[in-house]
Amino acid sequence: MATSKPRTVKGRAVLCARLAQEKLAHDILVLDLGDIEAAPAEYFVIASVDSDAQLRAAADSIEDAMRSLGLGSPRSEGRGTSTWVILDYFDIVVHLMLTTTREFYKLERLWGDAKAYTLTEAGTAKATKISTKRTTE
Repeated sequence: MATSKPRTVKGRAVLCARLAQEKLAHDILVLDLGDIEAAPAEYFVIASVDSDAQLRAAADSIEDAMRSLGLGSPRSEGRGTSTWVILDYFDIVVHLMLTTTREFYKLERLWGDAKAYTLTEAGTAKATKISTKRTTE
C-alpha cells in the first residue's frame, strides 16, 4: 500500500484500521480515548478476523507499513495464541481478534464513553455510536 506518513495520531490510527481492512478484517472500530481519564492510549483500533492466518496477515501488514513509514515497531502480544494480537504503538493500541474472542470480551463496551469511528469502504473515518447494551442469552 503506497501511502504518505500520517501527521496526526488519529491519522495513524485510521491507517492501522485501513491496513486491517485491506486484509479483510471486519467490524473495525477506531476509538478516541483522548477524553477518558487514565486511558492506556489515545486511540484503540479494534478489528475482527475469521482465521488465525488472517490474524497474522493483518498484524504483519500493519507492522510492515508502520515500520516502512518510520513510525516504529510495536510492542506485540498474542502472536502465539492465534485468537487476539495486540500491537502497542504507545499512543495507538491495535487489537486484532477472532470474531468469537471479540464477542466474548466485548472490549468496545468497556470503552463505551469513547468517541467511535468506523471506516467507509473508501477507508475514511466516519463517526458512529458504540452499543453498550447488555445482551441476555
